[in-house]
Amino acid sequence: MQTNAARAMASVVTYRFTQRESRLVVQAFAEGLLSAFGHNPKLTVSDFSGEIRLNAEDLESSVLHALINSNSLVVANNIREKDRREIERTMKDEVLETARFPDIYFRSTSVSATKIDSGVYALKVTGKLSLHGVTREHVVIARVHLLETGVQAEGETTLRQSDFDIRRVSVAAGTLKVKDEVKLTFMVSAR
Repeated sequence: MQTNAARAMASVVTYRFTQRESRLVVQAFAEGLLSAFGHNPKLTVSDFSGEIRLNAEDLESSVLHALINSNSLVVANNIREKDRREIERTMKDEVLETARFPDIYFRSTSVSATKIDSGVYALKVTGKLSLHGVTREHVVIARVHLLETGVQAEGETTLRQSDFDIRRVSVAAGTLKVKDEVKLTFMVSAR
């Protein structure tokens, strides 16, 4: 006879992110006097991994881990190659300092779920985000689809660079700089 704990463990399934079917995009925004002439860089993440330990009978006991290689962000905007190289160099060397802080890590600490439709849920995932040598609590809101072959999650979250001791970039004597808040949009497929 199985105990309740054994039944709960038996119904937990681990799904791993599939990079080729997933997309992570970071959007930064220009501000200042010359912001109309500046770029709002859109960056894609090309190297990331993660897993979801999911109990379909009790979504609130689910756990999410995600790891991003901070050096894998590349400019997605259609801009001049010279500008692309400069934005990527500045982002990696001066903003994220990827040589010192190669990983961005998120681990959930709690999950709340609201059923929207059959197999579709709105999740509020609270966890610890480690970025640029600083770990803070962070909340991610996602729409999750439970499929026969896996899980798909999509949503967006924002964060302030200053919360993670990230220096904001400015040029032209401060008349053009990147806003403190950046947006992360994701569509993750896990199998």
